[in-house]
Amino acid sequence: MTAEQRIWRPPWPVNLTESWSAWRRGTGDPSYRIVTGAHWRALATPAGAATLRVRVAGEAVEASAWGEGAAWVLEELPRMLGADDDVAGFEPQHPVLASAWRSHRHLRVGRGGIVWAAAVPAVLEQKVTGQEAFTGYRRLLRRFGEVAPGPGADLELRVPPSPQRLRGVASWEWLRLPVDGARSDTLQRLARVAPALERTLTDPAAADGRLRSVPGVGAWTSAEIRQRAHGDADAVSVGDFHVARSITYALLGEERDDAAMLEVLAPYAGHRYRVQRLLELARAGHPRRGARMAPRRHLPA
Repeated sequence: MTAEQRIWRPPWPVNLTESWSAWRRGTGDPSYRIVTGAHWRALATPAGAATLRVRVAGEAVEASAWGEGAAWVLEELPRMLGADDDVAGFEPQHPVLASAWRSHRHLRVGRGGIVWAAAVPAVLEQKVTGQEAFTGYRRLLRRFGEVAPGPGADLELRVPPSPQRLRGVASWEWLRLPVDGARSDTLQRLARVAPALERTLTDPAAADGRLRSVPGVGAWTSAEIRQRAHGDADAVSVGDFHVARSITYALLGEERDDAAMLEVLAPYAGHRYRVQRLLELARAGHPRRGARMAPRRHLPA
């Protein structure tokens, strides 16, 4: 299979790991590999499956793609890396945030351009440990995902299952992943309206309302989807177990709730998710004490 190629020269230095770390769902993510500095991704695009390989060489971003969706991913590559993200007017004054911005001045929020690709891992991460969520996502792709085209197959990359494929997954199969009924039911509902959700990419102002109209999708899940699919630099993760505590600890000096987080982020309207990402990258969150929460053991994995 012949690769299609593109060389793009962005007007800022691209750090692929920073730009795309939010897309990688754990080190065992079957849709993502990093091999000798090159980032490989398996994507289900509107044009079909694609394997994408991207590396930074000096001031250029070099990309190769295989499969029916190759032309689509190469066309969207600049937006996926943050070309549409406008940082104008973002000048943080708080010393912790200002330091994070100096260290990660070239961070851009990328627009993935595929709502379904962001929705599946977001729902799987609802109200469970990261270990349980990543395990479910890995097993879902291994069991029901498509083998990635071209050299992606040699890397054992898997394209996430389509909405049609996911709707055919039986209830007992979900439990084996293990994914409980609340999350699998939400994914089934999203799968039924997937085409309508993809249309929110052309109307981002309505995206939050349309996503949250699906039962099982709340403020947190909507934000997680919009961060990745829509490149929404304002979609802060309200309702997260750690985010509010981390942001308020970094900016107020004490761990507080979502209401306090939204109050302290009010001056950064339009950039609230950018603040979240910068503090994450700077490791400026609240101190983690005690043992990690154990994954649940009652599902038949």
